[in-house]
Amino acid sequence: MKKTLSLFTLVLLSIFYTQAQDLENALLWKISGNGLQEASYVFGTIHMTCDASLNDDVKNALDKTSLLVLELDMDDPSMNATMMSNMAMKDNQNIKDLLSDEEYATLDAFTQSNFGAPLAAFATFKPFFISAMTYTKFLDCPIQSYEGALMAIAQEQKEEILGLETVEEQLNIFDEIPYTDQIKDLMVSVEDNLTEDKAKFQKLMEYYKNADLSAIQEMTETDETLTMQKHKDLMLNNRNKKWISKMEVFSKEQPTFFGVGAAHLIGEKGVIQLLRDQGYTVTAVK
Repeated sequence: MKKTLSLFTLVLLSIFYTQAQDLENALLWKISGNGLQEASYVFGTIHMTCDASLNDDVKNALDKTSLLVLELDMDDPSMNATMMSNMAMKDNQNIKDLLSDEEYATLDAFTQSNFGAPLAAFATFKPFFISAMTYTKFLDCPIQSYEGALMAIAQEQKEEILGLETVEEQLNIFDEIPYTDQIKDLMVSVEDNLTEDKAKFQKLMEYYKNADLSAIQEMTETDETLTMQKHKDLMLNNRNKKWISKMEVFSKEQPTFFGVGAAHLIGEKGVIQLLRDQGYTVTAVK
């Protein structure tokens, strides 16, 4: 169970949804102007990959900055314990309450086959967390993360690592999204034995490798999950909006390197456009 929980810091963040907006195909963007004494940078990450090597542009940006800010403060030693304490559904709900007997048997067989534990071991989990556990099955390689690679350099440079939101803020989203929607998405994946999910993730990794934001946008605009169709404000837009004031504070105090999921960069309500709306110059680094 400990290994599974540690992976949540990666898979929980691996959500992609975009809105129409023309952007250059770049993952690293420079933030300047509007009174900033030195430039900051924002880098779009993918949270699970086979190779999280950083290119020279990213390394140079890290050298020019003195603070690393990720979505979460991922070097906080209490993070895993905090995640565990926030995984259960509210009001003592049980996953049995959300499934028919046949669905329960199907999901039970799936968890035993894939995680080596009966569904009863996860009976009080918010359904999204079981979905998140399946993400580790999408790759046939040791999982790496760009967050981990960024943290390694920041730690080597003895720089502080902070977060744009708390674990509690992020996990509480999955109390606001109805558990019934979460379980429906999970069962679609389970009944397909993750076949379509794996294929989509392979495409996503290829697009990310090529910094092809347009392809990611086109792919995710057709996302059929209820979680993303009905709750994109909770999952993405509201979070982006809250982050901007924090990004401004960090950037004004010192040159900062921000690492966030690539989906947060894109769209009229994405981080790049929201920073521009505040008067900053945000340019692609290629």
